[in-house]
Amino acid sequence: MANEVAKLSFWGVRGSTPTVDRATWRYGGNTPCLELITPDGRRLILDCGTGLRILGNRLAAAAPDKNPDKNIEAEILVTHYHWDHIQGIPFFAPLYSAQNKFHFYSFRSEFIGRDSLKRVFEAQMAHPYFPVNLQAMPARRDFTDVSGGDCFYIGKTRVTTGWLNHPQGCLGYRIETPVGTIVYATDNEPGNVEYERNLRRLAEGADIFINDAQYTPEQLELHRGWGHSSWREGVRIAIAAGVRNLVLFHHDPDSSDKAIDGILRDARAEFENTWAAAEGMVMTLGEERTDVVIPAVRDGLRREAHFRARVTGLRQDGRPFDQETVIRDLSLHGALIYLDHSPKLQSELQVTIENPGNGDHADRALRGYVVRIEPGPEKDQVGVGIVFTE
Repeated sequence: MANEVAKLSFWGVRGSTPTVDRATWRYGGNTPCLELITPDGRRLILDCGTGLRILGNRLAAAAPDKNPDKNIEAEILVTHYHWDHIQGIPFFAPLYSAQNKFHFYSFRSEFIGRDSLKRVFEAQMAHPYFPVNLQAMPARRDFTDVSGGDCFYIGKTRVTTGWLNHPQGCLGYRIETPVGTIVYATDNEPGNVEYERNLRRLAEGADIFINDAQYTPEQLELHRGWGHSSWREGVRIAIAAGVRNLVLFHHDPDSSDKAIDGILRDARAEFENTWAAAEGMVMTLGEERTDVVIPAVRDGLRREAHFRARVTGLRQDGRPFDQETVIRDLSLHGALIYLDHSPKLQSELQVTIENPGNGDHADRALRGYVVRIEPGPEKDQVGVGIVFTE
């Protein structure tokens, strides 16, 4: 058991509608979809937003149809039936291969009736909404109705459900693996005592608590009844429930990367182990710790460089540092620098680049955002990948 881990990957983190705005590329614009690989090798997929398409393409590429020994199986937990949580289903490539098998779980909607999830599935492929019908999807599909308060097992993993405060209903999932607990509680609005009790019960002692943070506290007051929360409410629950890591999720489509940076900064001021969900982010949960990997900066026009710079920021233990270094890899969006100190992922650094020319121009001060930590070329050094945010 000591070497076993649970691996949680984020394929879609945006709420309400996908976005491809340039101002949102760093956190990503696909709607909700997460993938969890449990210690016993089971695959759980959480929600079916547009991020499901990216995951499906990755799975299909790794398991070609010509290899029957590489069939794809997964348990798919759907929180509710709003478009942003189901719109990736028709574009999930593994559903188009007969060798694959998927087991879907969600609730019976009072607006849809029996077999709600199956009927939602079929409706998306009905004329005139989609060019082909379900006959084009030969993969085996099973559907199970679950309700708030239910408990079931997927292999060695225990899943418990709870109702959340969201229009037309929404389920939160508490997923207890042999190495730790992950709670997925997207789309919930504070203010209802019963639903908040459910949320607190789900989150109790979780290692990773993924919670709706679509709005700022100020925006939340203007959107009562929309079924979403804020970073401050997530922090409040995280502290009360004694969770180890809070993940802010379901970012508003109008929230730029810089806006989410600000939300993360405010949340970390009150609960240090807070993360902002980003496409490509991977959280690996072991018995003693949780490791986080943020996706690398998107490729752009890069060049080797040799600019002297001064970097100031906070180390992982929260203490400040101030160090002179050299930027050796530079792009229009970011840089790779080597430091004696290891800053925290998703923290801010100030990088002052020495003017490389002979003129009288002042040094250039830039604000950066840490997206990658890797071993440096020398002992006790770390390579720090940053994205310039201003």
